[in-house]
Amino acid sequence: MLTENEAESRFEIHVGGDLAGMVVYERRGQLLELIHTEIGERFQGAGLAGQLARYSLDAARARAARVLPTCPYIRKWIRRHPGYQDLVTREAS
Repeated sequence: MLTENEAESRFEIHVGGDLAGMVVYERRGQLLELIHTEIGERFQGAGLAGQLARYSLDAARARAARVLPTCPYIRKWIRRHPGYQDLVTREAS
């Protein structure tokens, strides 16, 4: 299950009730900086990071937010999925 945990400033993915991974973010107005993606060791290799990336970017799009992808994984994911390139900003303005 994919959720947003606003209190912790992160998007989360849960598997069988366990927190399997997260994308940590910082929100500044209409800018969403995606800082770090992390998947728990026992959940790696199941495609969860990609699901989290898509969920995070879809959440930004739904809010008409711009994205600053400082997380290397998110930057790489966006390069492979150019349909999300329109969300990206180069600087925090």
